[in-house]
Amino acid sequence: MGEAYFYHLTRQSINEALVPLLNKCLDNSWRVLVRGKDLDLLKVLDEKLWEGGDNVFLPHGLLGGPHDIDQPVLLAPEGQTPPYDCLICISDANVTCEEVSLAKRVCIVFQGDSSTDVEHARNQWKALADEGVAAKYWDQSSGNWELKAETPAK
Repeated sequence: MGEAYFYHLTRQSINEALVPLLNKCLDNSWRVLVRGKDLDLLKVLDEKLWEGGDNVFLPHGLLGGPHDIDQPVLLAPEGQTPPYDCLICISDANVTCEEVSLAKRVCIVFQGDSSTDVEHARNQWKALADEGVAAKYWDQSSGNWELKAETPAK
């Protein structure tokens, strides 16, 4: 069974935080699905990832392209579940206990300055913990990522 990692962003935007997270996934040779509720946000993320920065190239695509099956990172709205090793949920996208069990890792990335994001993450934490999913809560308020809470798998 996989684990759910909750990343509480207080010093970075989702776009900034995703680049190192996606690189770590690719270093593990994981296929990644980035799921969001907001298709417009996914389109902006798609453009930002193409811009790169610091000579970083992240191979990816937005669902609906001709090479979706070959993309190491695929951006997709809720309701679409192509195969993946790691599922990253942004913009209040939902994840189920079953999806966590099928993945090597699930990441829920949320903005600390959005009460909606924080509330959604809390609800996801409770729902997954109630189902016995191992979860870890990471916070970056000190400047570095720190593990602040965890629940073991039941």
